Amino acid sequence: MVGIFELLRFADIWDILLMIVGLLCSLASGTGLPIMIIVFGQMTDAFVKSGQNATGMNISVPNGECSQALVGDFDIEAEMTKYAYYYVAIGCAVFVLSLFQVWTFLLSASRQSHRIRQKFFKAVLHQDMAWFDSNQIGTLNTRLTDDINTIHEGLGDKIAIFVQFFATFLSGIIIGFVNGWKLTLVILSVSPLLIVSTAVWTKLLGSFTTKELSAYAKAGAVAEEIMTAIRTVVAFNGQDKALKQYNTNLKDAKKVGIKKSITTNVSMGVSQFLIFGAYALGFWYGTKLTDDEPETYTIGKVLIVFFSVLIGAFSLGQAAPNLEGVANARGAAFEVYRVINKPRPIDSSSHEGHKPEKLIGNIEFKNIHFCYPTRPDIQILKGLNLKVPAGKTIALVGSSGCGKSTTIQLLQRFYDPLVGEVTVDGHDIRTLNVKWLRENIGVVSQEPILFGTTIRENIRYGRENVTDEEIIQATKEANAFDFISKLPDGLDTMVGERGAQLSGGQKQRIAIARALVRNPKILLLDEATSALDTQSESIVQNALDKARAGRTTIVIAHRLSTIRNADVIAGFNNGVVVEQGSHDDLMNKKGVYYSLVMLQSYDKTEEKEESDEVDEESEEEGEMFEYDDKNEDYAVIAGDHQNAQAVDILNRHDLHRHSSKRLSRRSTRRKSKTEKSTNKTEEVVEDDLPTFSLGKVMALNKPEWFYIVIGVIAAAICGGIYPTFAVIFGKVIGAFSIQDEAEKSQKTILLSLMFLALGVLSLIVYIIMGFAFGISGENLTMRLRSLSFKALLRQEIGFFDDHSNAVGVLLTRLATDASQVKGATGSRMGLITMTVCTLLAAIIIAFVHGWQLTLLILACIPFLIGANFIRMKSMAGHASKDQKALEEAGRISTEAVENIRTVVSLTREDAFFEKYNVSLSGPYKDSLAKAPLYGFTYALSQSINYFVNAAVFRFGAWLIAHCFTEFENVFIVFSAIIFAAMNVGQSTSLAPDFGKARVSAQRIMKLLERKPAIDSYSEDGEKPNDFEGNLEFQDIKFVYPTRPKVQVLQGLNVKVSKGQTLALVGSSGCGKSTSVQLLERFYDPVAGTVFADGKNTKMLNLKWLRSQMGIVSQEPMLFDCSIEENIQYGALHRQVTDEEIVEAAKAANIHTFIENLPDKYKTRVGDKGAQLSGGQKQRIAIARALIRQPKVLLLDEATSALDTESEKVVQKALDDARQGRTCVVIAHRLTTVQNADIIAVIQNGRVIEQGTHPQLLAKQGAYYALVNSQVNN
Repeated sequence: MVGIFELLRFADIWDILLMIVGLLCSLASGTGLPIMIIVFGQMTDAFVKSGQNATGMNISVPNGECSQALVGDFDIEAEMTKYAYYYVAIGCAVFVLSLFQVWTFLLSASRQSHRIRQKFFKAVLHQDMAWFDSNQIGTLNTRLTDDINTIHEGLGDKIAIFVQFFATFLSGIIIGFVNGWKLTLVILSVSPLLIVSTAVWTKLLGSFTTKELSAYAKAGAVAEEIMTAIRTVVAFNGQDKALKQYNTNLKDAKKVGIKKSITTNVSMGVSQFLIFGAYALGFWYGTKLTDDEPETYTIGKVLIVFFSVLIGAFSLGQAAPNLEGVANARGAAFEVYRVINKPRPIDSSSHEGHKPEKLIGNIEFKNIHFCYPTRPDIQILKGLNLKVPAGKTIALVGSSGCGKSTTIQLLQRFYDPLVGEVTVDGHDIRTLNVKWLRENIGVVSQEPILFGTTIRENIRYGRENVTDEEIIQATKEANAFDFISKLPDGLDTMVGERGAQLSGGQKQRIAIARALVRNPKILLLDEATSALDTQSESIVQNALDKARAGRTTIVIAHRLSTIRNADVIAGFNNGVVVEQGSHDDLMNKKGVYYSLVMLQSYDKTEEKEESDEVDEESEEEGEMFEYDDKNEDYAVIAGDHQNAQAVDILNRHDLHRHSSKRLSRRSTRRKSKTEKSTNKTEEVVEDDLPTFSLGKVMALNKPEWFYIVIGVIAAAICGGIYPTFAVIFGKVIGAFSIQDEAEKSQKTILLSLMFLALGVLSLIVYIIMGFAFGISGENLTMRLRSLSFKALLRQEIGFFDDHSNAVGVLLTRLATDASQVKGATGSRMGLITMTVCTLLAAIIIAFVHGWQLTLLILACIPFLIGANFIRMKSMAGHASKDQKALEEAGRISTEAVENIRTVVSLTREDAFFEKYNVSLSGPYKDSLAKAPLYGFTYALSQSINYFVNAAVFRFGAWLIAHCFTEFENVFIVFSAIIFAAMNVGQSTSLAPDFGKARVSAQRIMKLLERKPAIDSYSEDGEKPNDFEGNLEFQDIKFVYPTRPKVQVLQGLNVKVSKGQTLALVGSSGCGKSTSVQLLERFYDPVAGTVFADGKNTKMLNLKWLRSQMGIVSQEPMLFDCSIEENIQYGALHRQVTDEEIVEAAKAANIHTFIENLPDKYKTRVGDKGAQLSGGQKQRIAIARALIRQPKVLLLDEATSALDTESEKVVQKALDDARQGRTCVVIAHRLTTVQNADIIAVIQNGRVIEQGTHPQLLAKQGAYYALVNSQVNN
């Protein structure tokens, strides 16, 4: 918890002024009620006089004439008119004050929470990496959305309303003491109890809220991990496991929630009980005092004292829930403010540190010791010494996990070394300005991260003020210009979340362009070309060689041929440099480097063919409908065997030129049309929520109907309590006009006991309600979250490709929607029942006791309800708008935080911060505009009571004067209806919840009712007893649902029989990975069929089909749990023994590595496997696929991320694994597939030639050209 003043630490001078004005207004408006009570008391005296006179003077009156008009010299109507004017005056004052108090506070709250959001996001962006290693990313998003909303609630009009009630309390007590101190003290004797119960309750609630938030944050983190790795989850049929994990965490949140609900209601019951107790005591003692000291205590005085004290105490009770808002805010602010204030040891936003005029680029690592903060027991670097002279290229080689990438991270100052220093141009980098340092470094890493925007913007992240010419120049240098100009939208193509719409090679080239556009002095290439196929690679390699000129470059590469021409090669082993020198020097030394080279070079071809290609989705380069050029192209190649390769390359370039010109003309025309239409459709999609039916939501709460019924019955009884109270109250006042003392005291004692009985009843009823609605509401929330999560998991992969279903958006919905729907069911029904019963009872009682007055009061009620209704409307209308705008902000923050390393190394924190601010400014302006509206409606609902009172009593006086009623009845009617209205007024504060609950329920219903195109849960389809593994693609045509314009597969035909290995080769983006995704049925083809054992895969049971396949993909996704659990994930459908895990690990050649870790198989791998190197992750993924014992093995570039040593062994492991299984391999390094049974060369989405390695070489066609281009490298 943070202190109350600390909560306001982000307020500026205007906020403070606004709040002071608001506080003054609320103090003043709080005194309205007690002042009205004084008027009321004096008036009661007047009424009682009329009553006593009537009974006391029994004058014989001629029949038919009314004796009450003038009693002696007492003109009751004139008296009443005077009081009516008082009422009106008080009402007007309260209106103006209330308007300002709410308006000012809402303004200042919006301003502050806006500022807090910005500061928090900014603080998160500038934390150091160690902090991100130890914090779960999912929880950060919860903090940004839920917690800051909670803070906003707590800073808003809640404070003003609290102060207003507090003022009422103070003025009430003061008036009580002035008018009769004895009675005041007696009534107050109950209040310490009230105060204690309130305090205990607030305390408990605060702690429960914190517990509830943290319990859900855990579940949120689970959901985030699963959503990010959705493809892996689906491929391994891991939905049930994911759901179980999520549900376990939800159960904790549910338990806390139920406790919270019960606590709340018990405390409400207790306070009701105490209040009724006070009534009983007060009236009994008050009657006694009117007898004992008639000169001080008249009935009016007793009433003034009694009511002002009670209203005082009441308002304390009403103030408490508003304090709850503040308490919640203080709880939520604790974490948020902690992050904002956290001292940042490495702060990229600070202006401190030296910024040299120019950077020459001498780098030196002196005696560096380092281990990652999250794993202090494993030392990575153990005394590293390394010099990099300016303008030279140094290459770091060594087996995976030996500290190469760590060195690069230290140079970028993601971490600081424990011992030693890194210097640039002789300056220790800790003395340099962090941002300046990073701005002068260009980084291209192994798994390039692109952001969900256009290609142009992605490159612009390299440098803010870059011109379009420079962007185009950079794409040409990175050999990306060709493929970009082929895309329908060129540089303005959206790349999808994490760049998912592009292939690995395409992402890599964009990342290189992004680095080159910075024109950095220091260039860090961490496996920069690993993800390219041969043709692009040699060109990119040239581009990089050009880029290296005059720059200090550090290269990390597994393929040693790429670094042959480096100025210095440094061999790493075990966290130190063991040798350095040029290629030839090291070859003569016959050390680490020599053995690595020998391992690789025994097979020349393998050398140059590696990696991270074709990321899932990405076969981007499918041309649009340009078949004709292609066919000529093949004909030319076939015709010219001798110079096949050259011709091929020439033709490719030619072809690109024609088609891209034609395409760009065609697509610009088409683009202008489609842009218009897409904008329209997007809006439609957004508002396409199903109509809200309470029935459906209630149906979800069916298992708890028993609790709900009990709750509703309790609520009905609860509703009757106040009207009953009103009758007793009227009778008490009537009792005062009884002249006979004995009868009078007897009657008041009886009535006092009845008050006490009401108190006991209300205590019991509230406890029952808390229990019943707590259980039903929390179960519903849990069920909704669980069902929504389950529904998300069953959607097809295309659903997640869609921009409006980005992970961040889905998470925000899981977190908030379900808990808001709770507001629309059980407990709301309770409130509604309570309200209806209260109103009915009150109206019946009123009609019985005096129908004329009742009619007048009822005529006023629409005004009361109207005021409340306007208030509800204004709140509900904006609920959905707020949500949408904040979801957009959530998407931006998630993207930035998930890819924080990239954001930081590009020093683009500010750009994301700007983007975030822009997405917030809409809702912010909205909330500023809404403030006066809320203020107006609140003021109306506050002041209207006063005007009603004026009318009622004025008319009552007239009725009494004309003998239509007696004064006791005026009171019963008045109090019945006013008490009822007060009670109902309290319950209409349900407004904001209901508006939001509706929208949320609609959203959840839409999700639950969505029929996925490919339903992973469906039990339909046959499950053959045995599966041999014959696969066939027949005339497959395919486009990705999010990019319907780009045809990826254009009639793919290829088959593989059981036990055979089929290798798919071809340049990046030709449709290789897509075919694997079709086998897994992530997508269904647009035309054509995929057969498994001669059966159409659409006819087979989906889970069964996926359980027959093991997949190892290019960028393996691991889960944040132990290595053991990650491997077990492969075989979720059965129990796996430890022996099997070890077997699988041995087969994947990771066993020895695991055994050397302190916790062995129990080692946690970190978020997305971040604690492991690429090669280690890859091998764990292989073990995970092998433990399934699949009939079909899908290897999508499975060995690309490995260094030579591991690769040899893993390759052998994979060769063993292939025995007796059907295998589909995608590889860039053709050596890995030489011994495949069938090699299929894919170009532009169809197979152009297939056969064995020798057959294809003999053909001297496309395959021959590919092999040649690799050997030449």
